[in-house]
Amino acid sequence: MNEPQSSPGTPPSRRRFLKLTAVGAGAAGLAGAGGLAGADPAAAVTSGLTALTHPGVLHSRSDLDRMRAKVAAGASPWIEGYNVFAADRFSSSSYVVAGGQATVTRGSDTEDGNTELWYDCNAAYQNALMWYITQDTAHAYKALEIIKSWTDALEEINGKDAELAAGIYGAKLAAAVEIMHYTGPSGSWSQSELNATVAMFENIFVPLINVYGDGGYGLCGLKGMFQIAVACNNLTLFNDAYNAFYTHSCCGLTKLIQPGTGQCCESGRDQAHTQLILGSLAEICETGRVQGLDLYGASSSLLLSGFEYTAKYNLGDTVPYDATFGRCNWHWSAISTTGRGTFRNIYEMAYNHYVKRAGKSAPYTAQVAGRLRPEGAPFQCDHPGFGTLLFSL
Repeated sequence: MNEPQSSPGTPPSRRRFLKLTAVGAGAAGLAGAGGLAGADPAAAVTSGLTALTHPGVLHSRSDLDRMRAKVAAGASPWIEGYNVFAADRFSSSSYVVAGGQATVTRGSDTEDGNTELWYDCNAAYQNALMWYITQDTAHAYKALEIIKSWTDALEEINGKDAELAAGIYGAKLAAAVEIMHYTGPSGSWSQSELNATVAMFENIFVPLINVYGDGGYGLCGLKGMFQIAVACNNLTLFNDAYNAFYTHSCCGLTKLIQPGTGQCCESGRDQAHTQLILGSLAEICETGRVQGLDLYGASSSLLLSGFEYTAKYNLGDTVPYDATFGRCNWHWSAISTTGRGTFRNIYEMAYNHYVKRAGKSAPYTAQVAGRLRPEGAPFQCDHPGFGTLLFSL
């Protein structure tokens, strides 16, 4: 997602900033986050949680157990999804680690370390899942090799799109960290190594995404904050993100999806960024579900309306368009045909929750999910992808 934005600033080097903070059940986690831009403190909402559930980024323990059991049984559609997943290069225990590097730059002429980081985040997450499904320790140690390499090396993320890098890549890396922390082979990760990984998130990622931007740009930071908060066992950060999901003036749910129609704030921009927003919202809602929160049902299941609107339009049907609904800093005069009919691998997550778990009607989402099944890799590092394996019920 590349769009012109002012730089959110360069975070201080981890080697010069803050203490190491313990990670794990009962640990204090990150220091309290600052105020959120666009959110009214007087109207703040909190999750009501007293503790976070682990593993709890995208997948609960029972979710992971379901994948393992269904694959072992050769059951459809999981086995077809697994075959696509296992064949992906980022799922290989022979993957050659691209990082870590001291500096990652996104949104500048020379994007040093950017591709290396998102490659490695994909590989860490996918090898962590492969470890749990297959119990092959080669995958566990590959995921940990990647995580530790960036923990040891990374000092800053910069560039015009630093917030995007921190949010998108941070979300994926947090999902890998969460699986390995709570399911990894005994003795594979020392407490000091865990502490250092939390410090990396705290000192480098969080300062970039704690002040959210506009539209999908801000949402990517919000997604990262939800998933990093869980991986760092930080309920304060989680509640800040939860508050922003409901109240943020430019990237809260009702500012991203129009109530009543399901139009996305970037439907006039192009269909790829529209689907980036939908998929990122689904990731937030899925992480919320694992924590016992019904974010999927927020604002009368508004996210479902967004999926249905976008799926219907991209299947070739006509949808209404309101030119007055857009981002805080930009509106488009008409719905965009750019990328129309090209679907991202984000639909299984929404389909399985709304139709199979919640029993709702989602005919257009179901049609797209069926067309994509078995769902394949995400675009770059933007989403989990592989939803047929990961989210089928």
